Amino acid sequence: MNPELALLRDAPSDADPALLRLAEHYSREEAEAVADLLRIGEMDAELKTRIHDTAADLVKRVRARKAEQSAVESFMREYDLSSEEGVLLMCVAEALLRIPDAETADKLISDKLGEANFTAHAGKSDSLLVNAGTWGLMLTGKLVRIAEDTKRNFFGAFKRLIGRSGEPVIRLATRQAMRIMGHQFVMGRTIEEALERSREKDQRGYRHSFDMLGESALTAEDVERYMQSYRAGILAIGKGGPYPDIISAPSISVKLSALHPRYERGKRARVLAELTPRVLELAQLAKAQGIPMTLDAEEADRLELSLELIARVHGDPSLEGWQGFGLALQSYLKRAIGAIDWLANVARANGRRLNVRLVKGAYWDAEIKRAQIDGHAGYPVYTRKPNTDLSYLACARRILAHGEVFYPQFATHNAHTIAAIHHLAQGRPFEYQRLHGMGGDLYGEVIPAERLNAACRIYAPVGSHEDLLPYLVRRLLENGANSSFVNRIVDADVPIDDLIHHPGDVVAAIEPKAHPRIPLPINLYGSDRQNSRGINLAQERELRALIEETRTVRFGELRAVPLVPGSSSSAAPIAITDPADRRRLVGHWVPADAALVEKALENAKAAQPGWDATPVELRAQMLERAADLMEAQRGELIALCTREAGKTISDGIAEVREAVDFCRYYAQQARRDFAPKTLPGPTGESNQLHLHGRGVFVCISPWNFPLAIFAGQVAAALVAGNTVIAKPAEQTNLVAHRATQLLHEAGVPAAVLQLLPGDGATVGARLTSDPRVAGVAFTGSTETARLINRALAGRDAPIATLIAETGGQNALIADSSALPEQLVKDAMSGAFGSAGQRCSATRILFVQEDVADRTLKLLAGAMDEWVVGDPGMFATDIGPVIDEDARKILNDHIERMRTDGKLIKAMKLTEAHANGCFVAPHAFEIDSLKRLPREVFGPVLHVIRYKAKDLDSIIDQINATGYGLTLGIHSRIDSTIEHIQQRIRAGNCYVNRNMIGAVVGVQPFGGEGLSGTGPKAGGPHYLHRFTTERTLTINTSAVGGNATLLAQAV
Repeated sequence: MNPELALLRDAPSDADPALLRLAEHYSREEAEAVADLLRIGEMDAELKTRIHDTAADLVKRVRARKAEQSAVESFMREYDLSSEEGVLLMCVAEALLRIPDAETADKLISDKLGEANFTAHAGKSDSLLVNAGTWGLMLTGKLVRIAEDTKRNFFGAFKRLIGRSGEPVIRLATRQAMRIMGHQFVMGRTIEEALERSREKDQRGYRHSFDMLGESALTAEDVERYMQSYRAGILAIGKGGPYPDIISAPSISVKLSALHPRYERGKRARVLAELTPRVLELAQLAKAQGIPMTLDAEEADRLELSLELIARVHGDPSLEGWQGFGLALQSYLKRAIGAIDWLANVARANGRRLNVRLVKGAYWDAEIKRAQIDGHAGYPVYTRKPNTDLSYLACARRILAHGEVFYPQFATHNAHTIAAIHHLAQGRPFEYQRLHGMGGDLYGEVIPAERLNAACRIYAPVGSHEDLLPYLVRRLLENGANSSFVNRIVDADVPIDDLIHHPGDVVAAIEPKAHPRIPLPINLYGSDRQNSRGINLAQERELRALIEETRTVRFGELRAVPLVPGSSSSAAPIAITDPADRRRLVGHWVPADAALVEKALENAKAAQPGWDATPVELRAQMLERAADLMEAQRGELIALCTREAGKTISDGIAEVREAVDFCRYYAQQARRDFAPKTLPGPTGESNQLHLHGRGVFVCISPWNFPLAIFAGQVAAALVAGNTVIAKPAEQTNLVAHRATQLLHEAGVPAAVLQLLPGDGATVGARLTSDPRVAGVAFTGSTETARLINRALAGRDAPIATLIAETGGQNALIADSSALPEQLVKDAMSGAFGSAGQRCSATRILFVQEDVADRTLKLLAGAMDEWVVGDPGMFATDIGPVIDEDARKILNDHIERMRTDGKLIKAMKLTEAHANGCFVAPHAFEIDSLKRLPREVFGPVLHVIRYKAKDLDSIIDQINATGYGLTLGIHSRIDSTIEHIQQRIRAGNCYVNRNMIGAVVGVQPFGGEGLSGTGPKAGGPHYLHRFTTERTLTINTSAVGGNATLLAQAV
């Protein structure tokens, strides 16, 4: 085999073995992990009592000084995120501070606040912020006196206010309220302002860690901006020195994701090469200024990459003698304990200390969702809050045990945790940390010498109010839930003992240890259907297993032949080459001839009655066995998708998962729907409805989803009782051939499922014009669907069924309330993922003119960071298009767009792409949708600006194309979303996410108009199009009277 056909040749092979062992615990079984935590965190009764008494005393003292609580803490207790109003306020705030145009801002105000029930909150709190936030009247920063009747009926007053003054008044008021709230959470708009504020009276006695606000970088320009911000911050903090020692000096917090636009496992080599020197530069600068620097925690799949980088920077000789380097570690991770031990070994090997900030973790909900979507084996985080609390204490004990190489920093707002660490430390040096604007009343009872006499550092965000909101929403999600200690500590109705349970006691009493309402990803769909298994490419063991599985494929020797019992083709084999490099031979395929088509039809016609009579349970079991076989052979199938269809590794994984899901879903649906249904009727009579297969079905599948759509069509037709002749796309016969073999291996008889590779004229046209064919399932172009429809209609035969899923002119509409970074990510994945060769791909981005310039600048910068290349490589984002014909069509369109549109960005191709079917992804701005008379099936994104007042015109233009497959909406305004969704004619509508990747049984896929006939594939109605219905009526009283009725009369 040509070694260049091997997959994942760029996967790292030099990882630290200790890191690999740590990664083994990525999604460790929760009960097993918790058992270790209980052992590590075990405490004797006397220690538990001392901790309890200290914690109880803290709570009593905090409640005694309730009047001193911060404004934000009052606000959070009144508007916690378990209330609809709390969520609405955060949504409004998050969007308002970045919506540039008044019209959209006013829509948001009316949409979010106009119907919310704030009556329950108005006037209840003594806090000015709570009442001012409720009344929304913080005009020019001054509180307006509110009449008593307004306090009693705020909802009515709010409606009157909008009616009398309009949304602009509320817009100004809410913006001002959020700025005041932002002042509570942000130390300063600039580092100089934050440093000045840190010297104020209420900050004395605290240390500070300054966090330069900002989210993940998308572009190189973002990276440089963040680098400059960190440099300036370090210099400004250092200017306030010299400080007595490195521990007491103020520190700076750095986000790795802000310093690299592709900070992810698949880009390891690039990340380590580019990010390490950036972090080292900042560390050297911090050392020179005599201050500490801490790297913030990121998502779970970045942990090992972060640790690898930390070890490299920490061990650099230029940092010799500096004890200020540190990191944050999340206790909700199941690898947290192992990471602590690994870091201790690194610190010992490097001969210098590490500062370790222990936090609970702020991305919990995202980690759960990601694992479910990607079909991982388990969760990287604990699913119960008490488990995380216990992990925190276990981690704290382990960090303290490594005291000679760590300076421990414990970020917490929980009185029991504070008390536990106080007693566990036994006089060893450490510090507490709290968030600026929160926990002040609690730590007022911790830091004084006459109390716990403990050091505390304030985590102090620095930045504009616009930068605040993503941070603020995370903090509120993390700390504002009703179960949060922050929220309950001053609630006198909550008994103190309920607040300070030892987590070890709580966890020991809980069964099961994992949360029963958070099923493992494999059980996401309940007991009737198993979720398909994904591959976590951030987990080294799974990555290595995939590499080994793909090595078994003997490229060059593969052969796809017609599978027709009793006959074979004598045609000459046709070479199959890799679309990424046409010099590389993948295998051969043998086309069917006219005789084989005839034989396949004879076989299928003869086998159908017996197959239809096979119990549906047996047919369903065969599909489930086929799904299991596909999972068992997924490495081979992924390799075929990559080398024959040009799919990236991640796309190949998704392809196999979708095929597996189709098989299991249709098996589940058939069991539910195909059992005879007893219908109501008069006494003495039974009525039953039975579903049967229609006959012979022809399944014509496309090259862009050569396994998933092939399997979906075939599985549905088979389980419904039809025999199937499968005609795959000419470009992807190897994938179809292997899938057919697996279905045969699962028990489907050879005459029931036959494979006919061939061209459209020889095979497709003969099949669709034959009177023995009862139906056709087709996915492909609208033009081909019309030809098939005419061929079926022109036969002298029973009317056949046509199930067609065709093209789309898919648009994404974004108003000015959309988050630009998320919009750009979703537009790019939709337009350029799979080289734009998806039916659902984003072809047009309509962006409101008020945010268009910023959005397009982000888009151009982000495109620079994507990689076009060999789809078998780990680092590749975009592979080739399917063949030379497709490449020519796309390049011709790009040339036309250079005249008809304005180039936003074109990605570059090099000599490395010369022998493949690569098309450089392009983004163009055009003036009208009329510039696109037909679908452009490739990596080209077209952007159109629109005015907010023209939204209905935009919807009309989209509908006027006649296509109706997918539509995307990016907006934070529910009324706008609902308006678009109600007026648009599209089969699949996606809101505030990308518009690709429909999941079987979750987002049934299919369009209307020129985009298809329906019903939706992967939906509850799909199987019925493959069936015919028969009713059986029996007069049960014909012989001997109606015994049942007579018995009831007794």
